[in-house]
Amino acid sequence: MPELIFSVQKAEAVKFAIAPQLAFTLRIENMAREEPVQTVALRCQIMIEPARRRYAVREKEPLAELFGEPERWAQTVRRMLWTHAHVIVPPFVGETSVELSVPCTFDFNVAATKYFAALEDGEVPLDLLFSGTVFYRNEDGALQVAQIPWEKEARFLLPVRIWREMMEAYYPNSAWVCLGRDVFDRLRRYKARRGLATWEQTIESLLAQTEEEDGVKESFVTEEARAEDGNGEAVH
Repeated sequence: MPELIFSVQKAEAVKFAIAPQLAFTLRIENMAREEPVQTVALRCQIMIEPARRRYAVREKEPLAELFGEPERWAQTVRRMLWTHAHVIVPPFVGETSVELSVPCTFDFNVAATKYFAALEDGEVPLDLLFSGTVFYRNEDGALQVAQIPWEKEARFLLPVRIWREMMEAYYPNSAWVCLGRDVFDRLRRYKARRGLATWEQTIESLLAQTEEEDGVKESFVTEEARAEDGNGEAVH
């Protein structure tokens, strides 16, 4: 019966695909070296292990949306599911390599996208968990079937650079924002009333108004604090 060992040799972005996609090169070794493997229907669950790396100060602010304030990270930072993938492994004896394709999304409603986008450099610790079905022939040539247990796994450090370069190639200088239908309708009416040509101009217009209002409020608070200070009241 085959005893399969898995490892990840490398990962790279797939060029010219319909959507962003990473290709992981898997090395599969059969400990029963002389036993022919007919095929493997392989399933893979890819987990992100955020606790296995350090974070720069500028990375902690966007990650607060996922993990809360850094003071709580000892309790809140846990492994998270990234995605599932599968591949059919062709016949081999001893060992082989196969490409595992992993579709990626730039949807910021997805936790994995938020995590990747928050990182500036370094590597993303991944844990790939394998299962599936192995088809092989015994000594008499009869076809046999065996299951791959979930404890089969492989760790890999995915460079953040690869993910960033992939998204920049598919979505240059852009990002996705998903809105509820009612919010989008309000935004569309605002865009039409202002005669704005693009959605980017629409958002910039709203941001400019908000920043101006925040500036007025900040100025008001500062003047109020000075007045209180001048009257001899404590300023905290």
